[in-house]
Amino acid sequence: SWLTLSSICKNLSLSAEFEKRREEIKMATSPYHISSLLDKMSSVDKDFRFMATNDLMTELQRDSIKLDDDSERKVVQAILKLVEDKNGEVQNLAVRCLGPLVRKIKDTQVEVIINELCSNMFSEDERLRDISSVGLKTVIGQLPHVNNTVSNAACKNITNQLVKSIGNSALNQYVLLECLDILGDLIRRHGVVLSSFHDQILHSLMPMLVDPKPISVRKRAYTALCYLSACCQQDLYDVLLTQVLKRLTDEQKSMSSLANVRTFLQCVGAIGRQSGQRINAYLSSILPLLMYFVTSEDDELKEACLQSFEVLVCFREISPNINEIIKVCLGLLSHDPNYNYDEEEDDEEEAMETDDTDEEEDDSYSDDDDVSWKVRRAAAKCVSAVLLARPDMLTDFYSTISPVLIARFKEREENVKADIFQAYRTLLLITKSSLRTLGSSEQELMDTSESPLSLLYSQVSSIVKALHKQLKDKSIKTRQGCFGLLTDLVHILPGSLENEIGSLVPGIVYCLNDSSASSNMKIDALVFLNALLMHHSPVSIHPYIVTLISAVIQSVDDSFYKITSESLLVLQNIVKVIRPLDETCDFDFKPYANDIYESAMKRLTASDIDQEVKERAITSMGQVIANLGDILVDKLPECLPVYVSRLKNEITRLTTVRAITMISRSPLKIDISLIQADIVPLLASFLRKNHRDLRLATLVCLNQLLICYSIPETLINDILVELTLLISDHDLHISQQVLSLLCSVMSVSPQSVNGIKPAILPNIMILLLSSLLQGNALNTVASFFSQLVKLDQPGLQFQDMFEMLTERIESSQLESAPMSTPLTLHRQAFQSVSRCIAAICFALPNKTIPVIRKFVKDIESPDLDEPKKHLALFAIGEIGKHIDLSSISNLQDVIIQLFNSPSEEIRSAASYALGCVCAGNLNTYLPFILSEIQTIPKRQYLLLHSLKEIISCYSTKDSKEEEPLKTHVGNIWEVLFQHFQSTEEGTRNVVAECVGKLTLVEPSTLLPLLRENLSSESPHVRSTVITALKYTISDQPQEIDTQLCKYIGEFMIAISDVDLNVRRVALVAFNSAAHNKPSLVRDLLDVILPNLYNETKVRKELIRQVEMGPFKHTVDDGLDLRKAAFECMYTLLETCLDRLDVFEFLNHVEDGLRDHYDIKMLTFLLLVRVSHLRPSVVLQRVDRLVEPLRVTVQSRVKANSVKQEFEKQEEMKRSAIRTVAALLAIPDAEKNPQLMEFLHQIKSNTDTAALFESVQQDSPGVVSSNDAMDLS
Repeated sequence: SWLTLSSICKNLSLSAEFEKRREEIKMATSPYHISSLLDKMSSVDKDFRFMATNDLMTELQRDSIKLDDDSERKVVQAILKLVEDKNGEVQNLAVRCLGPLVRKIKDTQVEVIINELCSNMFSEDERLRDISSVGLKTVIGQLPHVNNTVSNAACKNITNQLVKSIGNSALNQYVLLECLDILGDLIRRHGVVLSSFHDQILHSLMPMLVDPKPISVRKRAYTALCYLSACCQQDLYDVLLTQVLKRLTDEQKSMSSLANVRTFLQCVGAIGRQSGQRINAYLSSILPLLMYFVTSEDDELKEACLQSFEVLVCFREISPNINEIIKVCLGLLSHDPNYNYDEEEDDEEEAMETDDTDEEEDDSYSDDDDVSWKVRRAAAKCVSAVLLARPDMLTDFYSTISPVLIARFKEREENVKADIFQAYRTLLLITKSSLRTLGSSEQELMDTSESPLSLLYSQVSSIVKALHKQLKDKSIKTRQGCFGLLTDLVHILPGSLENEIGSLVPGIVYCLNDSSASSNMKIDALVFLNALLMHHSPVSIHPYIVTLISAVIQSVDDSFYKITSESLLVLQNIVKVIRPLDETCDFDFKPYANDIYESAMKRLTASDIDQEVKERAITSMGQVIANLGDILVDKLPECLPVYVSRLKNEITRLTTVRAITMISRSPLKIDISLIQADIVPLLASFLRKNHRDLRLATLVCLNQLLICYSIPETLINDILVELTLLISDHDLHISQQVLSLLCSVMSVSPQSVNGIKPAILPNIMILLLSSLLQGNALNTVASFFSQLVKLDQPGLQFQDMFEMLTERIESSQLESAPMSTPLTLHRQAFQSVSRCIAAICFALPNKTIPVIRKFVKDIESPDLDEPKKHLALFAIGEIGKHIDLSSISNLQDVIIQLFNSPSEEIRSAASYALGCVCAGNLNTYLPFILSEIQTIPKRQYLLLHSLKEIISCYSTKDSKEEEPLKTHVGNIWEVLFQHFQSTEEGTRNVVAECVGKLTLVEPSTLLPLLRENLSSESPHVRSTVITALKYTISDQPQEIDTQLCKYIGEFMIAISDVDLNVRRVALVAFNSAAHNKPSLVRDLLDVILPNLYNETKVRKELIRQVEMGPFKHTVDDGLDLRKAAFECMYTLLETCLDRLDVFEFLNHVEDGLRDHYDIKMLTFLLLVRVSHLRPSVVLQRVDRLVEPLRVTVQSRVKANSVKQEFEKQEEMKRSAIRTVAALLAIPDAEKNPQLMEFLHQIKSNTDTAALFESVQQDSPGVVSSNDAMDLS
């Protein structure tokens, strides 16, 4: 009630006031509380000091705390005193206090802390040095990234003291290491602030890179230098690289110190990793040096070179040298001078016969001084980097890299072997990605002998030969690597291991039975076994079932719930394998049925198990009953009641519903009469639950039960009661399932129809008028009405339903608006009702002609209101589409008279009706329509729409059903061709759609005609031809596809046409091809992309000013063209990523960030997507992307702007911030100072901070495969 609501609001207001007052009291008492804590912090009792310090840290972490100058000074002095405390726990807590403290105090006190900590770092007391170093790192970590007084002063103060100390030759080595470590962290976080120190830092650090400095000092020195390279000015960057390369060049000549060479090579790699694109200018100098030193005899030099290659291969400029780098990596992948693999191969069989548990065998060949494994590991990582950087070379990789990696699966060092496995899995990963983008079926790809899939398939036996014995390796890590690789292989090439299963099964069983194996390894083995069962034919598995079942059943009883869960999933698939229900099989499954049942039953009845295991047990037992229930009849009374109890459990009921559905679908017709009376009421009650997945699963289950089992009428009536509220356009999928269930009810229990009319039918009638009802949902509604009239029940007979449907339109009009107002119902409502009228006519064919005569009479009547005419026309069209109406005299004349109606809706409906009627009898009506198009120009547009309906009806049918239209193709083409040059764009668009769909009917004749007109002098003809091409491309295989492959290149030349509109429609057609059939354009991208990128540029000659009274309005005629170009770029990211030069791609994305609002919104989407797909490349360009994003986020709208401008600006800022969030999600993005500074600016502003928080809440993962822009 209002009184209650008022009372609640009053209480909330009082509560808010109370909280506010309490915070004020806290703030007022805070200084006294802190003063008390400070007294305790100086206590002689260490426990008092610890607790007081802990309480102080809690206070400092409150946002509300405010310290005056005196309190700040006292707190700082107390904390610094405790940093020197003799008790280690108090010291550590004091250091932790420094973090929140520096955010609460002024810069003078921050300076006091820094000076004290820096001074303590050079103390003789080792403990004090250590804790002060940690404290300084804590302070640096809490300083804000963005420029401000505190941050600037503190950073410069620390840097000044550190740089001076580093230059002191007498400095303790440990202190020097800490100084370098802190300096590196400071430069990484706040390098931009320290620009005045950059030169000094460089000259202080360079001497640290050479002998006789220890390795640890040199490593920290070049780490600090690489951070400096990311933020320093270009001239200083040039000095740094020049000095490093000069040292390397000098060493190349003298080779006086290998240690120096190693250090400078590592420095080059580190600089390349941090500075990104800036290093490109020096690649021509770096590569020869790396190629020289990588041939050195020193293994650590080779490793350093390979690590540098790993960084540099992602740069586009390295492309000319990529093959040479691959050759070097593959050569060093086998670099193992101290081990003879040939002897190992000779002794393999003998070694396999020895006891697997023999502990005396160890890495006897391993030598403590042998570091060649580092070279092999670096080579493997470099190969992975090459694979990720160059997916366009995938086919070449299977010829060059794949065989070498397979040969190196025999690697003796565990960690190196793991990296080799990972490299091969990377190859499989990019193969899988290319399959997604190709848009072709795997079988089509296999037909090409040089395709990546066919090359991979030819190497499967070599992979298995290299891996199968390693499944029994002592190393758990090796076995896990084998299973991971094999699982990836099965997912990419289903069925590829058909002939190799016998080699793999012993290893799988060994791993599952190995008591010393880790849980993760067993889970990996089960995941692979599950993939093997799912993706291979049952016949290939049958010889090994005995061995597998015993191992899996043993795993089901494992004490670790994850192993049990995965084992139950495998057990479920084993059941499908031993007795597949969708194919005939001679395998004798009966000996295994009881063991499988007992194993699943044990887990099904257990009450103290994990939720995941419960659900898997329910599903697994459901599969056992569905596939083996006919030979487990005596077990059903034991297990079926368990499902009733699981249905009553809120946690397990959804899984149980799905399991019951699985059982009821079984062709074995499992008898569930024992539980039927219990489960149906429970299922009916679930329809009231506010759980969408449960509702859907329940509807499907009930439908299946009705179809397969005899359900008493009383239970059916209980179900019908629950269905009433589920029928609405709020969730069409649920509505569709409800209607399917009702159709099943009418089939099995016609007498239950009496329960449908009063409660359910009115809701269906309301649903019919929804503008959302279409597609499968509408088909189901039509099927419902068709089935309903066939029952011929009183009150639901044909005439009753016909009147109910026709009157529904009229009553809706009366309810929604006075008769004098224009038509208010959506066009879709008329189509839905007419579709149902057609359905009941088809159900009772003898009623069809009288209905048509009535509708003809209605549309001839001048007094009939507009909605009824509208409905009559649609109904005539829906019926005439499938039935020959030529027996109705002058039908076409009656319809065509309505082309003169003043109502646009009636004219459109008449056009639709005429086209559909013609589709029912082409020979009678088509010549009339073609003649009218040629002779009566006033009606041409509507008649062309009629023709479009005719062609659409036939272009989607099978080739045999297209035959009637094929005889008229020539005549239709002649009529359409006359309108190619129409000055009306709308007419040309309709003509283009007609021509495109007509070409699908007769591609061999019409596609050459379209090609001929590509060279027409008329831009209207060329644009119509290109638009027609768009309608020939769909995502389904078509007869025209082979011809399109041959000629699409000629059509795509139009992207560089002189006419603006032709270029635009060419880009739209290209986008359609790239989206629906990327294989058509993939090989043309080298030619198309330069023209596409050219269209993303703003052209001043296309910008003009239009005077509108006293105002001038700027019009950009190239805007639509640029939008089309950027939409194409987005599509290419999804379908042809491996063919794109992402660096070049980003150049144009960067330009788009400075373009018009519409273009910016597109480029934000592009940047988010490419950040997800190619993060390493985007990371190299972040510096250039931040500035245009900053401009967008900081932009303002004029105060006198309209509301729409403010909304557009808000949405643009939100999109820009979403893009920033995507950039932040890239690994190592937090190391970029410009991006972090921009983030701090966003968070410092109240409005943008709120937007950033909102974006993070809306999409915590920033981007997913579902975030794709719909360009179809």
